[in-house]
Amino acid sequence: MGCRKLTLCNVRHKMAGVTLIELIVAMGILTILVSGILPLSYMTYKRSKEIELRQNLRVIRKAIDDYKKMVDDGRIAMELDGTGYPATLEILVEGVDSNDPDPIKYKFLRRIPKDPMTEDGEWGLRSYADSPDSDMWGGQDVYDVYTTSEEQALDETYYRDW
Repeated sequence: MGCRKLTLCNVRHKMAGVTLIELIVAMGILTILVSGILPLSYMTYKRSKEIELRQNLRVIRKAIDDYKKMVDDGRIAMELDGTGYPATLEILVEGVDSNDPDPIKYKFLRRIPKDPMTEDGEWGLRSYADSPDSDMWGGQDVYDVYTTSEEQALDETYYRDW
Protein backbone atom coordinates (compact mmCIF):
# COMPACT_ATOMS: atom_id res chain seq x y z
CA MET A 1 0.00 0.00 0.00
CA GLY A 2 1.20 3.39 -0.90
CA CYS A 3 1.10 6.26 1.48
CA ARG A 4 -1.10 9.01 0.13
CA LYS A 5 -1.13 11.17 3.20
CA LEU A 6 0.89 14.35 3.20
CA THR A 7 3.33 13.72 6.02
CA LEU A 8 5.73 16.12 7.67
CA CYS A 9 8.62 14.25 6.09
CA ASN A 10 7.26 14.80 2.59
CA VAL A 11 6.63 18.51 3.23
CA ARG A 12 10.22 19.08 4.35
CA HIS A 13 11.54 17.20 1.37
CA LYS A 14 9.55 19.29 -1.08
CA MET A 15 10.56 22.59 0.60
CA ALA A 16 14.29 21.86 0.72
CA GLY A 17 16.46 24.69 -0.58
CA VAL A 18 18.04 27.98 0.40
CA THR A 19 15.97 31.02 1.19
CA LEU A 20 16.91 34.50 0.15
CA ILE A 21 17.62 35.52 3.74
CA GLU A 22 19.98 32.58 4.25
CA LEU A 23 21.79 33.50 1.06
CA ILE A 24 22.17 37.15 2.11
CA VAL A 25 23.49 36.15 5.55
CA ALA A 26 26.00 33.73 3.99
CA MET A 27 27.22 36.39 1.55
CA GLY A 28 27.58 38.88 4.41
CA ILE A 29 29.71 36.47 6.42
CA LEU A 30 31.82 35.69 3.34
CA THR A 31 32.34 39.42 2.68
CA ILE A 32 33.52 39.99 6.25
CA LEU A 33 35.98 37.09 6.00
CA VAL A 34 37.39 38.27 2.65
CA SER A 35 37.77 41.85 3.88
CA GLY A 36 39.91 40.52 6.74
CA ILE A 37 42.04 38.27 4.55
CA LEU A 38 42.95 40.82 1.84
CA PRO A 39 44.99 43.13 4.12
CA LEU A 40 46.79 40.12 5.57
CA SER A 41 47.69 38.82 2.12
CA TYR A 42 48.96 42.28 1.10
CA MET A 43 51.13 42.45 4.22
CA THR A 44 52.52 39.00 3.49
CA TYR A 45 53.29 40.00 -0.10
CA LYS A 46 54.99 43.23 1.01
CA ARG A 47 56.98 41.43 3.71
CA SER A 48 58.25 38.87 1.18
CA LYS A 49 59.38 41.72 -1.13
CA GLU A 50 61.19 43.35 1.80
CA ILE A 51 62.97 40.10 2.64
CA GLU A 52 64.02 39.75 -1.00
CA LEU A 53 65.26 43.36 -1.06
CA ARG A 54 67.36 42.88 2.10
CA GLN A 55 68.83 39.66 0.74
CA ASN A 56 69.68 41.16 -2.67
CA LEU A 57 71.27 44.23 -1.08
CA ARG A 58 73.32 41.98 1.19
CA VAL A 59 74.52 39.82 -1.73
CA ILE A 60 75.57 42.79 -3.89
CA ARG A 61 77.21 44.68 -1.04
CA LYS A 62 79.15 41.59 0.02
CA ALA A 63 80.39 41.14 -3.58
CA ILE A 64 81.50 44.80 -3.68
CA ASP A 65 83.30 44.39 -0.34
CA ASP A 66 84.99 41.18 -1.50
CA TYR A 67 86.19 42.94 -4.65
CA LYS A 68 87.56 45.85 -2.59
CA LYS A 69 89.32 43.46 -0.19
CA MET A 70 91.03 41.64 -3.06
CA VAL A 71 92.20 44.98 -4.49
CA ASP A 72 93.50 46.02 -1.06
CA ASP A 73 95.31 42.67 -0.73
CA GLY A 74 96.93 43.23 -4.15
CA ARG A 75 95.30 40.19 -5.75
CA ILE A 76 93.48 42.38 -8.31
CA ALA A 77 95.07 45.35 -10.06
CA MET A 78 93.64 48.75 -9.21
CA GLU A 79 93.00 51.22 -12.01
CA LEU A 80 95.01 54.44 -12.05
CA ASP A 81 93.30 57.08 -9.92
CA GLY A 82 90.96 54.30 -8.75
CA THR A 83 89.46 53.76 -5.34
CA GLY A 84 89.59 49.98 -5.39
CA TYR A 85 85.87 49.57 -6.00
CA PRO A 86 84.49 48.03 -9.22
CA ALA A 87 83.75 50.40 -12.09
CA THR A 88 80.34 48.77 -12.71
CA LEU A 89 78.21 45.99 -11.26
CA GLU A 90 78.72 43.99 -14.46
CA ILE A 91 82.43 43.56 -13.59
CA LEU A 92 81.37 41.53 -10.57
CA VAL A 93 79.62 39.09 -12.93
CA GLU A 94 82.11 39.11 -15.81
CA GLY A 95 85.06 38.69 -13.47
CA VAL A 96 88.56 40.16 -13.25
CA ASP A 97 91.97 38.62 -13.87
CA SER A 98 94.15 38.21 -10.82
CA ASN A 99 97.71 39.44 -10.27
CA ASP A 100 98.78 35.95 -9.18
CA PRO A 101 101.68 34.16 -10.92
CA ASP A 102 99.08 31.75 -12.31
CA PRO A 103 96.38 34.24 -13.29
CA ILE A 104 92.83 33.17 -12.73
CA LYS A 105 89.58 35.03 -13.22
CA TYR A 106 87.70 36.02 -10.06
CA LYS A 107 83.94 36.26 -10.35
CA PHE A 108 81.95 37.67 -7.45
CA LEU A 109 78.35 37.21 -8.64
CA ARG A 110 76.63 34.73 -10.94
CA ARG A 111 74.16 37.41 -11.94
CA ILE A 112 73.11 40.82 -10.70
CA PRO A 113 69.99 40.39 -8.56
CA LYS A 114 67.01 42.51 -9.61
CA ASP A 115 65.59 45.24 -7.39
CA PRO A 116 62.25 43.75 -6.26
CA MET A 117 60.77 47.13 -5.35
CA THR A 118 60.96 48.77 -8.78
CA GLU A 119 59.30 47.73 -12.01
CA ASP A 120 62.48 47.94 -14.08
CA GLY A 121 64.54 46.03 -11.49
CA GLU A 122 67.45 48.49 -11.76
CA TRP A 123 69.50 49.61 -8.76
CA GLY A 124 70.53 53.09 -7.77
CA LEU A 125 74.34 53.36 -7.59
CA ARG A 126 76.71 55.49 -5.51
CA SER A 127 80.38 56.00 -6.13
CA TYR A 128 82.98 56.52 -3.45
CA ALA A 129 83.13 60.25 -4.29
CA ASP A 130 79.32 60.73 -4.04
CA SER A 131 77.72 62.04 -0.87
CA PRO A 132 75.80 59.39 1.13
CA ASP A 133 72.42 60.97 0.40
CA SER A 134 73.07 61.63 -3.29
CA ASP A 135 70.53 60.45 -5.85
CA MET A 136 72.94 60.86 -8.76
CA TRP A 137 75.72 58.41 -9.54
CA GLY A 138 79.08 60.04 -10.21
CA GLY A 139 80.09 57.13 -12.45
CA GLN A 140 83.64 56.68 -11.14
CA ASP A 141 83.02 53.36 -9.37
CA VAL A 142 80.33 51.42 -7.51
CA TYR A 143 80.71 51.96 -3.78
CA ASP A 144 77.12 51.15 -2.80
CA VAL A 145 73.71 50.18 -4.20
CA TYR A 146 70.23 51.17 -3.10
CA THR A 147 66.67 50.82 -4.33
CA THR A 148 65.15 53.77 -6.16
CA SER A 149 61.70 53.02 -4.73
CA GLU A 150 60.07 55.93 -2.90
CA GLU A 151 57.81 53.65 -0.83
CA GLN A 152 57.87 53.12 2.90
CA ALA A 153 58.54 49.78 4.51
CA LEU A 154 56.33 48.12 7.10
CA ASP A 155 58.58 49.58 9.81
CA GLU A 156 57.94 53.07 8.32
CA THR A 157 61.49 53.57 7.05
CA TYR A 158 62.09 54.31 3.38
CA TYR A 159 63.43 51.49 1.23
CA ARG A 160 65.99 53.79 -0.39
CA ASP A 161 67.61 54.29 3.06
CA TRP A 162 68.30 50.59 3.61
